[in-house]
Amino acid sequence: MKNKDFTDRQKEIIEAATLRIDKFGIQELTIKNLAGDLNLSEAALYRHFKSKNEILLGLLSYFIVEMNERISAIIADTEEQPSKLLKKIFTSQLNTFVAKPAIVSVIFSEGIFQFNKDLSDKVSTLMTVMQKNINTLIKRGQEEGVYAKLLSADTITTIVMGSMRMVVLKWKLSGNKSHLVNDGKTVLNGLLQIIEK
Repeated sequence: MKNKDFTDRQKEIIEAATLRIDKFGIQELTIKNLAGDLNLSEAALYRHFKSKNEILLGLLSYFIVEMNERISAIIADTEEQPSKLLKKIFTSQLNTFVAKPAIVSVIFSEGIFQFNKDLSDKVSTLMTVMQKNINTLIKRGQEEGVYAKLLSADTITTIVMGSMRMVVLKWKLSGNKSHLVNDGKTVLNGLLQIIEK
């Protein structure tokens, strides 16, 4: 799916859902509340999305496509050092979270995914996209002799992603008051110092 596959009205609903989650939390995302935000009837909203879960799936799908396009553009620079590309990817990702903190609320709301396989699969897809790109850069760095091979690329990828997830969670729990981008850069720089030869 591409983001152009969403209708303008669906994009408007996704944006309104994102704003509602950001302002009131995911528990306040209901069809009734969202229809009120958009000055639509509930029936009109149901013509575009069949349920709250379908809206969340749309929101995640939209973010995954946008993220994949953004990261693919960064990783396409084969002349740049892997460490610089990793920094660009995470800076881009963290800046996106700062601009749209509701995405973090959705991704980190494990409770809503626990009993919904479609939502769980969508979050898993999001993680896989990021993992694949990070792993590609770590492998490239190891092949080029920039990174040590003491640990496998898969293990290093897990450590990097887990560390960055912790930074994002800390930011979320602070009420978005910590400096996410700076904290992320500090952690990533520390990790790169550990794995660089």
